[in-house]
Amino acid sequence: MQDKVIVGAIGGAFGVHGEVRLKSFCAQPEAIAAYAPLTDASGRSYPAIRLTGATKGALTARIDGIATREEAEALKGTQLYAERARLPEPDEEEYYHSDLEGLTVVDTGGAEIGTVRAVQNHGAGDLLEIAVPGRSATLLLPFTMEVVPAVDLAAGRLVVDPPEGAL
Repeated sequence: MQDKVIVGAIGGAFGVHGEVRLKSFCAQPEAIAAYAPLTDASGRSYPAIRLTGATKGALTARIDGIATREEAEALKGTQLYAERARLPEPDEEEYYHSDLEGLTVVDTGGAEIGTVRAVQNHGAGDLLEIAVPGRSATLLLPFTMEVVPAVDLAAGRLVVDPPEGAL
């Protein structure tokens, strides 16, 4: 999945004729349709997505091959991925979450802390979930310029200055 980027998720059925609620993770939510064909984690392809409208917090769409409410409901929670090559290059100081996952995390002195396991966002901004060797729980740090002063994708690492007591 290294050459793919998650661009959205299916939230369930919308109506009775196979439409779905579609949560877009794109900066411009409607752009998700332009990145088709999309795939899911199992490799199933969704060759065309036609946006049909919007509902609270999501788009509504028709996906080729999905004709009934039951088929649409069965896709609830399915994450959708686009080929990285089809996406625009991020601006300076912007990153795709998939580019950050797997990076080595070091402190400002160069000491290794762990590895970025995931990037989460629960509505108040991005959080880096860091797997720290020897700890069963992951470390969550805000992905802000203050806490993460440097990201070096070429070197495969990011530098953090965690708040006092975080470690």
